[in-house]
Amino acid sequence: MPPSGPGAAEGRVAPPSAPGAAERPVAPPSGPGAAERPARPPVPPRPSTFHPSARRTGAPWETPSETTTRLRPVPADPPAAAPSPPRRPEIRLSGSAESFTDPTPHVAEPPDPAHRPFVSLAAPDTYDNDTVQPHTGGARPRPRLAAVVTCVVLGLGLIGGAVTGSWLSGDSAGGAGKPDAFTAAGALWHSIPVDELFPPTVDGEGAGPGGADRAWTRIAVAPDSGCKDAFDPLLRKALAPAGCLRLLRATYTDATRSHVTTVGLLFTKADSAAMGTLRARFNAQGLDRRRDLMPRPYAAQGTLAAGFGDAQRASWTVSVLTDAPVVVYAVSGFADGRTFTEPQPAEDAMKADATTPAAQGGLGHDAQGLADRIERSLRKTVNSATEKPS
Repeated sequence: MPPSGPGAAEGRVAPPSAPGAAERPVAPPSGPGAAERPARPPVPPRPSTFHPSARRTGAPWETPSETTTRLRPVPADPPAAAPSPPRRPEIRLSGSAESFTDPTPHVAEPPDPAHRPFVSLAAPDTYDNDTVQPHTGGARPRPRLAAVVTCVVLGLGLIGGAVTGSWLSGDSAGGAGKPDAFTAAGALWHSIPVDELFPPTVDGEGAGPGGADRAWTRIAVAPDSGCKDAFDPLLRKALAPAGCLRLLRATYTDATRSHVTTVGLLFTKADSAAMGTLRARFNAQGLDRRRDLMPRPYAAQGTLAAGFGDAQRASWTVSVLTDAPVVVYAVSGFADGRTFTEPQPAEDAMKADATTPAAQGGLGHDAQGLADRIERSLRKTVNSATEKPS
C-alpha cells in the first residue's frame, strides 16, 4: 500500500544496492512549496564488507517494486522423522560367560494422563512337588487324590483284617488266651526262676478228701530235659503232634511225708490251634483216663521219692492247656514204695463213693490238687510277664 501523509510525494526510498554498484543521484524536490522544505541528506552507501551469505535463509530480500517492508515468513518446523526400528541387543561371548549389550538407550517417557495403563492381576501359579507344569489354585490333580484315597482304603483294610483275625481267634484285650500271652508262656521255661514255677511249698486249702486242707513240700527238682522216658510209649505217641520243646519236673511230699507226687510241665512247639486240637482229642477219646497212657514219676535219689517208680503209681491226671503251649500232669503214690496193680485216674479216685486204695489214701486228691495249683501259678506268672506298666 502506498504511503500517505506529508511528504508522501517526495519520492520512494531506493532499495539497497549490491556492493560495488554506482550510487544513483537523487532528484531535487520540485513543485509548490519545494523551496520551503530542506533538502534530504544523501543516503550513505552500504559498507563493502557485507556479504550475501550473511542474509537469513528462508527470508528473501525486498524487491524494488515493493513500497513497504513486508513481513518475512517464518519457516515451519521440519517434519518429525519416522522412528527407526529398535536395534537388537548384541550378545558377546566372553570365555564361558555371556555379556549383554543393548545399544539402544532406554529413556523413560513421562506418563500420559489421558491414557492411563490398565493393570489386571492374574491368578497366582502354584506348583506340585511331583510335576513341573504349573496350574492355578483350585482342585488338586486327580492322580494325587486317587493316591490318597488308595492309601486310606489300604490302611482301613489292614486294620479291619487285624481286628477280624483277633475276633476269629477268640482273643480279647483282657483274656488269658491272647497271642502275646500264649507266646510268653512258651518261653517261661528258660526265663522264670524254678521257685516261681515250682514253689518250695504249696498250700492246698480244701484240697484233701472231704474238703480237708493239704500242704505239700518240694523235695526234688529234675533238670530240664527232653521227653524221652518221661511217658509211657502210648502217651508219648499221643503227645507227639504237639512236639516236645522242654520238660520240667519236681517231686513233692505231703505234710505226713507218707505220699509222694511228681508234677510236670511239658512245653510244646505247637500253636494255639494245635493245642486246641490236641485237647479235643484227649477229651473225645478219654486219653487222660487210660492206664496205658500214664506219665512217669521222677524218683530223686536220696529223697523220700527214691523208690517211686512205675509200679508205685497209684493215681494221675493230664491236662492239655489251650491258652499256653503247655501240658500239665501229676502222678502220685505212697512213699513206702508199695505197688499198685490197678491205678485209678484222679477224677475217679476223688469221688465220694470210691473204695480203691488210691481213693481211700487220698492219692487222687494229691495228684489233682498239686496239678491245679502249679497250673494256677503258671497262669499268674504269664499274666505278670505280659502286663503293661500303668
